[in-house]
Amino acid sequence: MIELSHIHKYYNPGTVNEMCLFEDFSLTIADGSFVSIVGSNGSGKTSLLNIICGSIPVERGHIYIDSEDITNKLDTRVGSLSGGQRQAVALLMATMTPIRMLILDEHTAALDPKTAEIIMQLTGRIVEEKKITTIMVTHNLRYAVEYGDRLLMMHEGNAIIDQSGDEKKALTVEDLMDTFNSISIECGN
Repeated sequence: MIELSHIHKYYNPGTVNEMCLFEDFSLTIADGSFVSIVGSNGSGKTSLLNIICGSIPVERGHIYIDSEDITNKLDTRVGSLSGGQRQAVALLMATMTPIRMLILDEHTAALDPKTAEIIMQLTGRIVEEKKITTIMVTHNLRYAVEYGDRLLMMHEGNAIIDQSGDEKKALTVEDLMDTFNSISIECGN
């Protein structure tokens, strides 16, 4: 189980550009769950993944994996692979090693449409067969609707949609677009 507990994350603290992205944000992801995360640019999707992976620190709060506090244990960088190389390596690792968690950040974004479809089908099959806890950030609303058993829509550091089970299955791309468009209008976009 992955648990984020009372996370506080600020960018540019102490400057005129200080921004609070997460303020007392909590999220629990059950073992074996496949969570799709969508949202506008700057909504907190990638920051959420980076916090879980230990790529960026938090000011307050804790990150637990299977009840073990990993808030400050993860400080190793991924390396200097290109985005496409990281996409391929992540899927190869999922098929070749006994991993329990897969973090995917726009893993089909740099691919042509046909290859992206193949990678998504492979991703879905691997996750289902190996029962890997998976968190996938995507801007592709169709992928978010079609894949995974839970869907989060992030906005200004909050999960404004959090649907799983039958509620998630009933979501459509149009539902997500309606919410996304209403947020954009509220924000003046």
